[in-house]
Amino acid sequence: MATIAARGLAKSYAGKPAVVDLSFDVEPGSVTGFLGPNGSGKSTTMRLMLGLDRGAGSTRFDGQAFTDLEQPMRQVGALLEAKPFHPTRTARNHLRMLAAANGISAKRVDEVLAVVGLTEVARSKPKSFSLGMGQRLGLAAALLGDPHTLILDEPANGLDPQGIQWMRVFLQGLAAEGRSVFVSSHLLSEMALMADHLVVIGRGALIATGPIADFVSSSRQNAIIVRTPDGSTLAPLLVAAGAAVTPGEDGSLVVTGVEIATVGDVAFEHGIRLHELSPRVATLEEAFLERTAGSEEFQALGRPTAPGGGAR
Repeated sequence: MATIAARGLAKSYAGKPAVVDLSFDVEPGSVTGFLGPNGSGKSTTMRLMLGLDRGAGSTRFDGQAFTDLEQPMRQVGALLEAKPFHPTRTARNHLRMLAAANGISAKRVDEVLAVVGLTEVARSKPKSFSLGMGQRLGLAAALLGDPHTLILDEPANGLDPQGIQWMRVFLQGLAAEGRSVFVSSHLLSEMALMADHLVVIGRGALIATGPIADFVSSSRQNAIIVRTPDGSTLAPLLVAAGAAVTPGEDGSLVVTGVEIATVGDVAFEHGIRLHELSPRVATLEEAFLERTAGSEEFQALGRPTAPGGGAR
């Protein structure tokens, strides 16, 4: 199975950088989530990886550029747009056309239609498909060659909750077979359930890459929650032990900078009663918003106002 190795990717539009010296790896056997605010360069990066946009840098799939692959669909499957279909061709014929160009049998066409749940509409024209159905057909096209690598741009866009869950389980299953799965999404709660690793960018530049657990654990939102009737006594003792202590909105103490065992030991040594001692783990959304703060392409300045000037 193949490793994706992106090195020095860069692209500008009218002199404005869209992707800036971006390098990362996607390892086989994992789902790697690709995250960034709107306008951060995710789609441009994927197009650069596949040689669809001209720019600097290179991407190798098991040592080869995508444009050098003799039968690319058998090695790299891609979904970059939800509905890039001919308006008069049926879903099945659309896939048959792609299959024929890559030496793939018609039997495989029917297999992937069944896999993505489109068998019943195989003879319908995709122009009548919903966005979610278009995503499923696009995924079927990406799967035609049974590739070792998948590059998917917002594949869950337009899917209902059942479809999103199906997509998550399906992509995890492909990764478990040893494939490399690189997928972008704005659904951070879903990405937290699906991905093993992350590549996070902002304004086209790399912010973080590595295991999702490491990304979340680096957040300042991680803390220890302490409830005690003796908070005024415990707080300065914890500060003396190297902790930072702030009051919680509900009367608790929010402690950072030390291990949870240290808090327990300090309380025990000074005979302080604890009603709660628990870790507060940051969510992926909190860690993402913290690390990408200020890197949005478009930033709102305040709350929207209703006609007449009232906030709503």
